[in-house]
Order: sequence, then C-alpha cells, then structure tokens
Amino acid sequence: MAVEPGVDIRPTTLAPEEPGGDRWTLNFGPQHPATHTTLRLVLELDGERVLSCVPHIGYLHSGFEKLGEHLDYNQYVVVTDRMNYISPMANNIAWHHAAEVLFNIELTPRCKVIRTIIAELARIQDHLLCVGTAALDLGAFTAFLYGFAEREEIYDIFEDICGARFTTSYTRVGGLMQDMPDGWPEKIKKFCKKVPSTLDDMVSLLNRNRIFVERTKGVGHIGHDDAINWGLTGPLARASGVRRDLRKDEPYLCYKDNWDGQGSSAVQFKVPMASGGDVYSRYLVRLEEMRQSLAIIDQLIDNIPSGPVNVLPNDKKTLPSKDEVYFSIEGLIHHFEQVMTNRGFTPPIGEAYGATETANGELGFYFASDGGRCAYRARCRPPSFINYQCFPKLVEGHQLSDVVAILGSLNVIAAELDR
Repeated sequence: MAVEPGVDIRPTTLAPEEPGGDRWTLNFGPQHPATHTTLRLVLELDGERVLSCVPHIGYLHSGFEKLGEHLDYNQYVVVTDRMNYISPMANNIAWHHAAEVLFNIELTPRCKVIRTIIAELARIQDHLLCVGTAALDLGAFTAFLYGFAEREEIYDIFEDICGARFTTSYTRVGGLMQDMPDGWPEKIKKFCKKVPSTLDDMVSLLNRNRIFVERTKGVGHIGHDDAINWGLTGPLARASGVRRDLRKDEPYLCYKDNWDGQGSSAVQFKVPMASGGDVYSRYLVRLEEMRQSLAIIDQLIDNIPSGPVNVLPNDKKTLPSKDEVYFSIEGLIHHFEQVMTNRGFTPPIGEAYGATETANGELGFYFASDGGRCAYRARCRPPSFINYQCFPKLVEGHQLSDVVAILGSLNVIAAELDR
C-alpha cells in the first residue's frame, strides 16, 4: 500500500506524554472468531492490558421493536425466532406469554405442559452452545463437538413438532401451531437419557483442564451487589449469588402450583447458585441448569394431559384449528376475519408486561394497546442487551486474551441487541 510521506500509520498513541507508555486503540471484531462477526469492541490498551472498553451493539439491524407495532400478535412470532436464534422456542413462548397477559387468556393444561417441556429443551439447547463455544474460543475443541452433537438431537425434536429446525414459530396466542406428533414423548425420553453422560464428558474435559481453569477462574469477576445494580439476570446474576429465577419468583406455566386447575403442584427443581462471580462460576451454573432442566422434563413427559392444545376461540381472540378452517365454513370465515381483516384480534385497551426465564435471563415484552389488532407500542427487555452493558467493567484491567473468555461467558446474542 502506498503511503504519503510524513503519514504515520502506527497505532494511535493516546498518552504520548507518559514516558514508556504503550497505549493504543484496538478494534476487536466484528470480523473476529470470538465475536462471531456480529459485535465490535473498541479497546484502549496499555500493552496487552485493557484500560477501557467501548462495546458497540450488533450489526444485524433487525429493528424488532418497531416491527412489533406493524405485525399482529400471531404474525410477530416469526420475528422472535430471529432475536435469539440459539433457542428460538424460548422466545416464541415469551412473546405469547406477554400477549396472553394482555388478552387475559388461561392456557389449556396440555398446552402448558408442552410449552414447559420445549422451554426446558430450549434452555439446554442454548447452554450447550454457550458452554461449547466458550470452550472453543479458549482452544477446547472437543467439548464443543460433544455439545453440538446433542443440539442436533434437539433440532430433530423441534422439527418433529413444528416442521422447522431453526426458525420454529411454534406458539400462537392461546396455544400452539399444532399438537405434538405420535411418538414425540418417547423421542424426548431417549434424548434425556443420553445428555447426562455428555455433560459428564464435558466436565471431564474442562473442569480438570489446567488451561481452561486458569483462563476462567477469577476472570471477569462481578460481585453480588454490582450484579443487582447492573440489572443482570439469568446465569450471570446467579453466578454472583443473586437468587432470582422467574420460574420461582414469578411462576408461570407448570412452574406454579395448580397449573392445571385441579390442584397439581409445580414442577420441582433447584436454582443453581454460585458465589465466585467469574467466568468459571457462570460455566458451572449453566452446567447444573441443564441437569435441572432434564429433571423438569422427566417430571412432565409421562404426564402430558389429554385435551386440546388451544383455548376455545372465545371472542375471536385465538385462531381456529386447521381442521376447522379446511372442513367448515364457520372456521374458514373465522380465520379470514382474523388474518385478512381488521375484525380479528380485539385486545383490551391498556398496558401489559410479561416475562419468562430464558437461558440468558429475563426476557420480557411490554405492550401498549389501543384496541387494534397490532400493539400501539411494543418494547422488549432482552437479557443479552442488559447483560452486555456491564462488559466494560468486567474486562477492565484484564489481559487482551481474557476478553475472549469474558465475552464467551456472557453468551451475547447480537440480534437481541439491535433496536
């Protein structure tokens, strides 16, 4: 490259007055293996020590909040798939959970059980990739392969129930796109028997790996009070000793007592906690959360109630079943009014907020409704966006190589960052 005489192409010196100073600015990503082409960090370095960090949010440009004001409460589910493409089923459930709070809809027992099962499968799906890629970024390739092999099994399970592996779009207001197919519970039980041995293999590969442990223990520490002040949720908060899990604190679906209206108790599970507040603690919390998810699925998979998966279309708040649409004129008219005209959804005028506990923490949606078929205002509380804001604090004073480990422990999904 030709350079004009007198042009200095060396890294910018930020503090030339300091004798022996070696401060310079480094763009970390988006074209970097650890940022997965969607994040950019502007680091101020003194040698290889991070002095400050300015994180830039994602480059996917989804604009998902504004889309929520132009698509109705069923159409928008396809956007939630793109927000967190690592565990899209969890996002489907969160969006329609908030919509059902607004519509004041009580789900059928069968729908609650199926949603709970797929929510926990999505949590395992997300954690497997987080642990696997976090290890991969530090050079541990085999653990990534073990985790990704089990994710493929979950993709198969989701494909069986909704016809799609990646962008599921499975939930609907008041229910689901369709009921589960024959043999689906048996496939899940077979999968759940395999996963514990895979988790044990990952533990054997990583927990006693000197390189992995030394690059994660004591790195990226955040204390209990700071985690609360930064608004952290999910494994990040629980790894710092913050005991908060919406499945316990604000229960929904089968996580609350009397979920079927017949006195059934909530599913039993423990909330994994740690006090280290570092990268290693977050890794341990995620490992244990996967085991607890398996325990939840085990309690439900043999006790799926009979009955419909969708509530009755009272006040035309929910879509009719496909059988009604295809084989009855009333169902066809009902479907036409909901999908093709403005006489479809009739939500109450007001505000509503609903949140669920996803793999990364609290995922919530807020609606302001004017009674129209689309939300007048739709806003999202994505856990990745909230958790990402503490990144400059976590990397300050660490080495450049620690940035990779800390970023992997946050499990930032860039599509949740774009406004």
